[in-house]
Amino acid sequence: MRKTKVLVCGATGFIGRNIAEALALRDDLDVHAVRFTRPEYECPGLTWHQADLRDASQVGELIAGVDVVVQAAATTSGSKDIVTRPYIHVTDNAVMNSLILRACYDHKVKHFVFFSCSVMYQSSETPWREDDWSIADELNSRYFGVGWTKIYIEKMCQFFSNLGVTKHTVIRHSNIYGPHDKFDLERSHVFGATVTKVMTNTSGTVTVWGTGEEARDLLYVDDLVRFIDLAITRQESPYELFHVGYGSAVTIKELVSRIIAASGRNLRVEHDLSQPTIKTSLALDSSRATELLGWERQVSLDEGIRRTIAWWNAAHGGRLAEPKTP
Repeated sequence: MRKTKVLVCGATGFIGRNIAEALALRDDLDVHAVRFTRPEYECPGLTWHQADLRDASQVGELIAGVDVVVQAAATTSGSKDIVTRPYIHVTDNAVMNSLILRACYDHKVKHFVFFSCSVMYQSSETPWREDDWSIADELNSRYFGVGWTKIYIEKMCQFFSNLGVTKHTVIRHSNIYGPHDKFDLERSHVFGATVTKVMTNTSGTVTVWGTGEEARDLLYVDDLVRFIDLAITRQESPYELFHVGYGSAVTIKELVSRIIAASGRNLRVEHDLSQPTIKTSLALDSSRATELLGWERQVSLDEGIRRTIAWWNAAHGGRLAEPKTP
């Protein structure tokens, strides 16, 4: 019996790697992984390909004969680049996704899965549903470039789904964390940066900018991977846009306290009140994913923190800095 051939683009990145490793465990799938400049890693069941997804000929060669494309490749970085170099999130991502979508249509790929994001949403006291935001709404000015690029690609998915060849799944996910995330302070998001600050701390004090009242929806990566599996297996309609998130937001100050507690380290928290405090809250309502696919998040925040710290310790050889006594 022929196995379903799955191509995971961006398989050396955080989300792509977790997906590729999980799908490679399935006996019914023939999983192929795409890398660009990063080296491949050892994973039984994966077939590796090196390609520049901005090159139409390379994209066409990759996608010929593929059944499912999971598009996790992107030019990404942390909030610093979003503010200081916003153009890096626009050009390459628009080019590579346009080429991949066209190739999926040309080669009659059955299913295309695209990772969007939630940067188009403003702060809200209640979790956002997919239908709450429209094209006429304003985007946060800091995320204008990356936000409209994601929306453009979402609309491209919808356009190609209307041609009746390929089924499309668009995922607006919340802040994902877990193994293989970015943990360097230049490129990491708030979760990875906080883990690094806690686990390498030598002063005995972790500094939080402002009051730490900003709140974020944080989802452990295994729950996102399980959503991908369900979408591939259960989605029936030609196009769906799904929220995939925890469903509630945690403040930065609470997150820092929970990470410190899970680390088992004796650290105190200090607030730098000279830095601005922007009290915002953002969470996603994922009830559509529950209704149509039977997906629900399973990993609690505290359990996800414990798993991530355990992975961090194993990946870094358990080498922790010894803090000074607070």
